[in-house]
Amino acid sequence: MGFMSEFREFAVKGNAMDLAVGVIIGAAFGKIVDSIVNDLIMPIVGAVFGGFDFSNLFLPLRSVPEGVAMTLVEVKKAGVPVFAYGSFLTILLNFIILAFIVFILVKQVNRLKKEAPPAPPAATPEDIVLLREIRDSLKK
Repeated sequence: MGFMSEFREFAVKGNAMDLAVGVIIGAAFGKIVDSIVNDLIMPIVGAVFGGFDFSNLFLPLRSVPEGVAMTLVEVKKAGVPVFAYGSFLTILLNFIILAFIVFILVKQVNRLKKEAPPAPPAATPEDIVLLREIRDSLKK
């Protein structure tokens, strides 16, 4: 079998297609989680903590030129290197939410995939039963 035909068989068969579908759905799901964190959770966190915005938490690693607003976007635009730990905190929160959702999903799937009850033992064939009866009657 040639290399290309082996590759085609691999790509078209089960696991590769399942993986491709999983990656595509995972990417879309990641965008949904990003939106939940950035558009729903972070504004609530900001409201609770008095306008606190994680995305604007940073430490400039050089002096910021005069007249540049102290926002992450403006400081980066001015070419100042920054330690943007607020962005990291937002991404970390995204990951925690995504991991929790995946955990709940896997837990529910495992619960639904309960193990099939063990099959009852097969009935002993009639000739074996008769042989056992004969054996037992001879022992008496």
